[in-house]
Amino acid sequence: MMKISDLQSKDIVNMENGKRLGHLTDLDINLTTGQIDAIIINGTGKMMSFFNRDTEEFVIPWGNIVKIGNDVILVHVPEPYLPYQSG
Repeated sequence: MMKISDLQSKDIVNMENGKRLGHLTDLDINLTTGQIDAIIINGTGKMMSFFNRDTEEFVIPWGNIVKIGNDVILVHVPEPYLPYQSG
């Protein structure tokens, strides 16, 4: 079992280009099935998002997660499709 706090501490890296995308800030959970549909991350360069109300968030579908490792979450998101914007 893994806690959301464990996921939040990991860097999210796109295997398409090796770029760090940010950190997990939220989950999109399907209330009917109880499954996680997507992870929501802050865009890179938005370290102080608590104080910055204009923080851009990106949605990465759960199916695009390749591997959850000890330090990183590897995702596969083709470059033309970034960013997935929430909201």
